[in-house]
Formats: sequence, structure tokens, C-alpha cells
Amino acid sequence: DGRSLAKASTPGCRVFVLNTRAGVIVSRRDREGRPTVFDDLPTLRTGRWISVGRLDISTTGLLLFTNDGGLAHALSHPSTGIDREYAVRVAGLLDDEALARLTKGVDVNGRVESFSDIRYYDGSGTNHWYHVVLMEGRNHEVRDLFASQGAVVSRLKRVRYGPVALPAWLPRGAWEEMGYHDVAALRSILGMSEERPPRKPSPSRSMLIPYPNLT
Repeated sequence: DGRSLAKASTPGCRVFVLNTRAGVIVSRRDREGRPTVFDDLPTLRTGRWISVGRLDISTTGLLLFTNDGGLAHALSHPSTGIDREYAVRVAGLLDDEALARLTKGVDVNGRVESFSDIRYYDGSGTNHWYHVVLMEGRNHEVRDLFASQGAVVSRLKRVRYGPVALPAWLPRGAWEEMGYHDVAALRSILGMSEERPPRKPSPSRSMLIPYPNLT
């Protein structure tokens, strides 16, 4: 079950980071009765949680939630240029030509898709890990891009969304609320106004990494 590592007490614009488990649906309700990501979040007294983007049922890792519709829209809209990074495990190694094709663009179901960056990370034997960066992250795009080069993805995990990195201390199924200073910096990147700080801001470890326009 999901559990918190920090108290959900900050008023105003709130942002939660969830380390999503495999097998959960990014939906408020599921007709088949499967667990949803919202089962792992605390209940709001007012308003509702809005997920920033989606992950398919077999993808784990970073998923952002906020109670601010404007912030959710800004984070997910292509015009703001917020990228996404994934850790990908595949069987076998891709040669330099395949890596070049994946950054130049290949046809995937009638669309030209590409990674903005792809780097070999680690591996041995059959399994090898790559880190890839996408600007939008359409449904199954990472898997389809690797499949276009004959590589099958066996594990897929989102590790970063823009300046927000998945904390190493956050177990699967657990969430942590972003601190006021991180929320203010995130809004600043997106050109949004600052929120009034809470009277007693709760201490929180930063989850942001260096990013364009982040000061």
C-alpha cells in the first residue's frame, strides 16, 4: 500500500511526488476494479488531485500530482518545453547506427518519433539499461521507439519530469509532498506567480535538479 514519508499539511498550491507501483492505473476509477494511483494519495479537504501526465500500467516511477489546475496544465503542455526522462531496460545492446536513428527520428505508426537524448547507462549479460529523454511522452512511445530497432523493453521507469527528479529515498508506492521553496521554483520556471508562503513551512528535502531558468 502507498504510504507517506512527509505530512500533507501545506496549504495553497500543493505538489506531490509519487513513486508509482507497477500494476496501478492512472485513473480515478477503473471498471475492472484494479488499484489506481489515487488510492495511494491522501484525501484533500477541498479541491481534488490532478495527475500531471500519465504512465501506463506497466511503467513505474515518478508521477506528479497537484491541486492547481493551472500548474498541471503548464507542466504537461508541449509549449512549455518540459522534458521527461526514463530509465529503460532492454535485452541486448543497440549499435551506434540504431542510437543515431532514435535521435534523428523513425516512423512509428505513421508518425515520426524520436528521443531528444539517449545514453547507455549500465548492464551486463542480456539486460542493458538506457536513459532516454522525451519532450512529450505519448502512450507507449518509449516501447515503440525501441521496438522499431528490434529491441524489447522489459522494464520502464520514469526518473525525472522537468526539474523534478525521483528521490532515491522514496520507496515504490510512497509519496512525498514538495516543500514550499521547490513549489515556488517550479512555478517560477513556468512563469507563474508565486504563492504566499505558509506561516510554518514544513521541512522537506529538495527534489529539484539544475534546470534552465531555475535560480
